Formats: sequence, C-alpha cells, structure tokens
Amino acid sequence: MTTFSLAGKKGLVIGIANDQSIAWGCAQQFREAGADLAVSYLNDKAKPYVAPLAERLDADLLGPCDVRQSGQMRAVFDAVKEKWGKLDFVLHSIAFAPKEDLHGRVVDCSRDGFAQAMDVSCHSFIRVAQYAEPLMTDGGSLLTVSFYGSEKVVTDYNIMGPVKAALESVTRYMAADLGEKGIRVNALSPGPLKTRAASGIQRFDALMEKAAERAPQHTLVTIEEIGAYANFLVSDGARTVTGGVHYVDAGYNIIG
Repeated sequence: MTTFSLAGKKGLVIGIANDQSIAWGCAQQFREAGADLAVSYLNDKAKPYVAPLAERLDADLLGPCDVRQSGQMRAVFDAVKEKWGKLDFVLHSIAFAPKEDLHGRVVDCSRDGFAQAMDVSCHSFIRVAQYAEPLMTDGGSLLTVSFYGSEKVVTDYNIMGPVKAALESVTRYMAADLGEKGIRVNALSPGPLKTRAASGIQRFDALMEKAAERAPQHTLVTIEEIGAYANFLVSDGARTVTGGVHYVDAGYNIIG
C-alpha cells in the first residue's frame, strides 16, 4: 500500500510479540517506507518469536525491554544513542493488567493490579518520552495505542478502560509539553482485532463480531491498515498533527 516516505529516519518499535501484533503491522510499514528500525522484545521467552521478525525488518538493534524491570528501557535508549546518536520516532504498543483484575469489575480492582496496569500501560509511555526527548534534536514523533473502551464502557474491557483514558490524557499533555521542540505525540485507536494482548480479554470474539456488525463499513481492521496510518503519523506529512486520538476502526466509534 502507498506509504509516506520515512527515508533516513530512525525509529524504535516497542511491543512486537508476534506476527499478529499491531506493532508488527506498524513496523512493516515503517520499514517499507524506508525507516531504519530498532526493535525490543519483552523477555527471553518472547525473543524467539520476535528475533526472526526483527531480522525480516533488517533491524539495526534488538534488545529486551520489560518496562517493569529497572533499567531495561534506559538500556534500550542508550543502545539507540550509541548506534544512531538520534531518534525520529517511537511506537509504544504495550499494555498489561493482572488477569484477576482485568476479568473482574472495576469496582473490585485491587490497588496493586491498578498500579501495575497504569505503570505498564500508561506511565511507561511517559518514560518513553523522557528518554526519547534528548535524542529528538530535530523534532520527532511519539505514538501509542489506545482503544475505544477509554471513552465508552465496552463490555469486558473493565479496568483497561480507565487506564487507556489516562493514556489518552497523557498523550494530550505530553503533546503540549513537547510541541515547542517539534516533538509530536499521538495515539492510535484501532478497532478490535485478534492479537496476543486482546486474547486476555474475556469474550473478545463476541466483541469483534459486534464491532464488525455495527461499524459503518461492516469489517474489522487489519494490522497493515493500522500500520499505514501509523506510517503517516510519524512521517513529515503529519508534522503539524499532535495531541490526537486517531481512530482506525471502520467507523465503529461514530455509532451511538
């Protein structure tokens, strides 16, 4: 599909788990558009799934980044600095909540579960910005991934709804903080699709069926279509686009 050129740009992709990941769909589009990429993986268990994909991307860097482990994110950005000396964009596509809290009512969410969900899914994006800012000397783009459950109650999305609402608010505030440096901050909000992360949500197949039925285009989106929009948002074509939540959901969000 048509892409906006990313020739000469350096990008970090955080969140590829396998070839069904939203982050993978985005990374493919970034690479097709000419970007040089660095890729992270969660842990040793995940590495065998991610390493072959990094190889397909001709990634310049591959390293672990469990945001719950002290120092791992900093190490990734230190490696980027040593390799490239600069950074043009980062995709942050990670989320987590303990299963017992994700599957329960918001009312019953534990304090620790809420803290973990906020730390991994939201505050980690703030930390991405902290580490990326000094490397984005010519401006840049920070991109994260949200979901419509941030705005409206989506059955079984539970505690991730408030967490994604916080992530979207962080996106706006960081866009205001970093705008004068030419650093743009945006969130993608894809419609439901089957990914490893989504598999943790109860009755997710029913949610996908409902979304396809109700969306004006009566279809689900693909990771390639999400990647195409991500490609635009990190390109110079979107140099004045910041602070937004951008839907890629076949129009599902407009239906009452």
